[in-house]
Amino acid sequence: MRKLTHEEVVDRQKEKIKNRRLPFIVVLNNIRSLYNVGSIFRTSDGAGVGKVWICGITGHPPNNQIAKTALDAQDHVPWEYRDDIHSLLKELKTEGYQIVMLEQTESSCSYEDFKPQAPVCLIIGNEIDGVSRDVSSYCDAAIEIEMAGIKNSLNVAVAFGIIAYYFRDCLK
Repeated sequence: MRKLTHEEVVDRQKEKIKNRRLPFIVVLNNIRSLYNVGSIFRTSDGAGVGKVWICGITGHPPNNQIAKTALDAQDHVPWEYRDDIHSLLKELKTEGYQIVMLEQTESSCSYEDFKPQAPVCLIIGNEIDGVSRDVSSYCDAAIEIEMAGIKNSLNVAVAFGIIAYYFRDCLK
């Protein structure tokens, strides 16, 4: 058995992804850390996310800190910056997106009990404050990751990774 070279792995991946983008987009709502943004790009590429929308104070490419953790995934995942998340979410609603926020609310359910419907938009929020309160009126659902320890949440990029791959499995 021969291990593939890096070039062979890259060529095989390019062929696979031609038609592998899912009807799944993500909206980054005021994410502060550029390293988190980069990590989200890299995970988005791996999970087949169709597009990354960057809103509010969230940093966007080109940026060396994003590139450091994205490992150039920001060049392969479609993305767009929008200052106003409200106008974006209104457009997505009219386009038929199911809008889901990753947030702890009085009516949120475990992500494992939720079945996304394509096309789906996942909103992830600020590392401290989460998704802005005024965004919830656009959402069809709120999901959360149950925690077993003293901390009440995971790093935003890690949490996104869990949900992105869960959504990928549901939408395949």
